[in-house]
Amino acid sequence: MNQRSEKLIASHPAARFDYSIVEVLEAGIVLQGTEVKSLRENSPTLKEAFVEVESLKKGFHAWLVNVYIAPYSHGNLANHAPLRKRKLLLHHKELNYLYGSLLKKGLSLIPLKLYFKRGLVKVELGLGRGKKKYDKRQDLKKKTVDREIQGAMKRNGTF
Repeated sequence: MNQRSEKLIASHPAARFDYSIVEVLEAGIVLQGTEVKSLRENSPTLKEAFVEVESLKKGFHAWLVNVYIAPYSHGNLANHAPLRKRKLLLHHKELNYLYGSLLKKGLSLIPLKLYFKRGLVKVELGLGRGKKKYDKRQDLKKKTVDREIQGAMKRNGTF
């Protein structure tokens, strides 16, 4: 399917600033009914969210932790808990790969964005390494220089 079938729910742009993303993958999420309704109404918070991959007897399981999905406004006693752990739906090979990658020093798995794809809620996960302060400063300098070059080119009419 093309990109037009995806409807963005929430994104985490600071994640690419704080982490150098090595690989990006897509996963489904196990949600309750009121969570989906709440996602359609208002956007969740991905700011402090992360993914845990744990080893159990039957294999590996991935959990989305610290994603705040507000309670559904028209919900009743069956409304969901806003900060509960949500299971991620990934293939067995992907879970094995992620577990091995997370054991390496300094790699983290963080959600980059939440979106609807063909009516289903999906999460884009980024496998990355945390940036140091000097890396962030270098990125800001590069961004500033690029912006100045683009501005100069526009002023001179060469762009």
